[in-house]
Amino acid sequence: MNVDLVVVGSGIVGLGHALEAASRGLTVAVVEREDRPLGASVRNFGHGCVTAQGDLAYPHALTSRERWLRLAREAGFWAGDTGTVVVARHDDELDVLESLAAERAGEGVSLLTASETDFRAGTAGARGGAFLAQDIRVDPRAAVPAIARRLAEQPGVTFRWSTTVLGVDTGGVRTSRGDIEAAQVVVCVGHDVDHLFPDLAAASGVRRCSLHMLRVAAPGTRLPEASSAPAVLTGLSMLRYPALARQPATARIRQRLTETRPELLELGMNLMFTRHPGGDLLIGDTHAYGPSVDPFAAEPVDQLILDETAQLLGVAALRVRERWRGVYASAPGDFLVSQPAPGTTVVSVTAGIGMTTGLGLAAHVIDDLLAGRPPTP
Repeated sequence: MNVDLVVVGSGIVGLGHALEAASRGLTVAVVEREDRPLGASVRNFGHGCVTAQGDLAYPHALTSRERWLRLAREAGFWAGDTGTVVVARHDDELDVLESLAAERAGEGVSLLTASETDFRAGTAGARGGAFLAQDIRVDPRAAVPAIARRLAEQPGVTFRWSTTVLGVDTGGVRTSRGDIEAAQVVVCVGHDVDHLFPDLAAASGVRRCSLHMLRVAAPGTRLPEASSAPAVLTGLSMLRYPALARQPATARIRQRLTETRPELLELGMNLMFTRHPGGDLLIGDTHAYGPSVDPFAAEPVDQLILDETAQLLGVAALRVRERWRGVYASAPGDFLVSQPAPGTTVVSVTAGIGMTTGLGLAAHVIDDLLAGRPPTP
């Protein structure tokens, strides 16, 4: 088999590269070791957190937003242009949001009163908040497979499911089902980059980040209608997302939590939720880093997430429907884009923002490759 481009990996970053290449008339083969997408791209909140990104991630997020909304129409999956409500429950959190609104004047950040925040987010006890209008939501378990199906229908695109890449060479890949020749290979395997390029992964500082997430039945409270409900972030989220984290008042948030709730910081808690189109809530999450993922999920961690979310919603308890561990690539920068050999490009989103930025990053990398430029983030 001979194609213009081989894409290794069927997560949203890999599918994004295949989509961009196919739209430019290239023949493409997508090689995936599983029989369907099962990685980070289907284990997340389905939150396109556009507004809170910074530096290189922000323009990629804006491009991704446009791609997501267009693909939803073309591939027939749900995407909600719902925005995000950031709930502030302390004065230092209000200060962060006021600072962000001033910085992003005219870019979709509007401040909310306490009552407006609780009404729009379905929460209880807010002191105020902000609405991030550029953010979107999808159901990742439906959206990513739908994109793969749509892509497989395009002329010149072939999928090789349940096929393991054994090696990447100049001029193609060796797989468990035979060789594929190609002018270019793009490897988009997320945290598993160390399986094919261990030296590159080590030099780039790539680790695995594992997280606890849960799906719970929506409590009988004042939550907005499922398809129009915004994503909901909190003060803990302000420590993670760059546009929020760089505001001066975040130092006060971290100091307060260090003194009063150090266990939340130790777990890397990002208290947030999105509403599944079917009505349930996707809640989480925590962050643990290392070269591999511990398979044992401690129940007290899940219970802490449940307790904190119940308090945020003003309910006594939540009923769990599903639990899972997410895993994604983490490194000092947001993106890994490297050419370890001629004709071979390795691309990973290394900050847990693949759903938010992956489609935009892919468009940028394909543009570079077709222009004959060394690809960059």
